[in-house]
Amino acid sequence: MAKKQENELKKQQNSKNARKLAFYIGSLNKGGAERVFVNLAEFFLQQGYEVIMVTQYRKEDEYVLADGIKRIISDITEEETTSNRVKNFYRRFQKLHDIWKTEKPDAVLSCVGKNNFMTIVTTMFTKTKPVVSVVGEAKEEYPGKLMRCLANLLFPFASGVILQTERSKYFFSKRVQKTAVILPNSLNPLFIRPRYEGEREKRIVTVGRMDANKNHEMMIRAFAQIAKKYPEYTFTIYGDGELREYLQNLIEELGMSDRIFMPGIIPDVANKIEKASLFLLTSYSEGVSNALIEAMALGLPVVATDVPSGGTVELMQHMENGWMIPTGDQRALEEAMDKLLADRDLADKLGQNASKLQERLAPERVNAQWKAYFEKITNRR
Repeated sequence: MAKKQENELKKQQNSKNARKLAFYIGSLNKGGAERVFVNLAEFFLQQGYEVIMVTQYRKEDEYVLADGIKRIISDITEEETTSNRVKNFYRRFQKLHDIWKTEKPDAVLSCVGKNNFMTIVTTMFTKTKPVVSVVGEAKEEYPGKLMRCLANLLFPFASGVILQTERSKYFFSKRVQKTAVILPNSLNPLFIRPRYEGEREKRIVTVGRMDANKNHEMMIRAFAQIAKKYPEYTFTIYGDGELREYLQNLIEELGMSDRIFMPGIIPDVANKIEKASLFLLTSYSEGVSNALIEAMALGLPVVATDVPSGGTVELMQHMENGWMIPTGDQRALEEAMDKLLADRDLADKLGQNASKLQERLAPERVNAQWKAYFEKITNRR
């Protein structure tokens, strides 16, 4: 009996001493930033942290949190909402501030635009240390002079600033640059596997939301231009979005309905694309694209745009482990596709080198970097 009481006492003591980490994001709607947050939350939970996930909203199509992660909705309810926008903002501010005071996390990690501002301001006069992260193109998360000014004004008050690329540092003031660190996203374990070395399927593939930024239109038009030269090849777009109908009409207009396919969102992306001959990413802007990380890790020959944030450069060296082209350059895309489909030895070399990303971005390696950083922030080594 005495031994049982001693063990229970130790358990309670460990619980009291457990580090507590909060994540703050708009929602858990399926997307790149949300997936990174869910993966990190699960990792820290496994490391013995007490973890809470604070989101402003709850949406239907969301990632599922692991058992043990507490979910809190920070938005004000319909009953609390008034016709006065200033009063509504104050109530949202107060509610988030009260969450930090009640939950008492050692640190809170936030991402995406104004969420970072809210985290810094609402944690003031609490013991919670705010850590902000910029996961996309900085000038798009903070567009215009006012938003950029606010970022440079508030970020120095954060306990930590996490960026994804070296190039993105130069958007911010020198004061922010000095404290900012670069931490990569870890690779989804589903994409960690031996590279497929057999004969590749005569398929070109891409994965991503169908919006203007991803520039699927350029991929479709470029494929239509080389389709006659490579009659055995098809192009498959995995994903969905607001431009789906427009893109479908474009495919029909170009007479490519029997060569270009859009099966929508699928659960087993890695299995669907690992044997493909070529992967395309033609975004105008990205942080560090998860889709690009995953395609390269599988060992696919990849053509990707050199996005302004430097996200592609962080992963790829031109003609070493991929082929980079300028954003919006359809002619360059056509030339890259033509060269890699014609020269399979070159394509295979790029794919083999790309697969080395598996080791560089292995979850255990990347997550250890995040853990070390947060232990430093919370003064617990």
